[in-house]
Amino acid sequence: MTSEEAEEREFQRLYGPWEPYDPAGVQVLLAEFGRPWWLVGGWAIEAFTGVARRHEDIDVVIFRKDLPRLRELLGGRLDFWGAGDGALRPLTERWPELHDAAGQVWLREHALAPWRLDVILSEDRDGAWVSRREPDWSAPLGDVTWVDEEGVRHQLPEIVLQHKARLDRPKDRTDLAAAWPLLAPSRQSWLRAAVGRLAPDHPWLGLMGGG
Repeated sequence: MTSEEAEEREFQRLYGPWEPYDPAGVQVLLAEFGRPWWLVGGWAIEAFTGVARRHEDIDVVIFRKDLPRLRELLGGRLDFWGAGDGALRPLTERWPELHDAAGQVWLREHALAPWRLDVILSEDRDGAWVSRREPDWSAPLGDVTWVDEEGVRHQLPEIVLQHKARLDRPKDRTDLAAAWPLLAPSRQSWLRAAVGRLAPDHPWLGLMGGG
């Protein structure tokens, strides 16, 4: 058993299994959302590279301010759970607000059903996207995302990889290997500098030719 398989087994023992939507399913689910949403994580890398791999979940980002609209749209179909720092708590009449550590919400049909969607809550600054890794950095959403032929918005791959570098799991290195050769030199330089800011001796710097 690989370390990733062991990690997934332990996750399911504590929290239950995932049967995530795919991007097309998310697009149907959020067709009437009417607010910005975009994919990050492995699905965003796959959309950029065209290199398929297995996905344990699917990560969708919305602005935190738009969570009430998401609950209005899906609240009758899916249960919402605030997630963060290993803690899960449902959003209900008893607990109408997210717990303090919650930076995302997990969605599923009911307690015996698998998790279907992980919704990451992004802060905004006057409507602009704010980086979770570097909170002083904000930008118009159109500058940090791209839209594929199906109309699905994705975070730029170099920003996705900046986030993945912190965990440095085998699947993150797989995504780096798939995306790195396809990045323009300026975007490679940006990612190398961003990872260097995370850790001057980060092992990815060697993989990217930065040391």
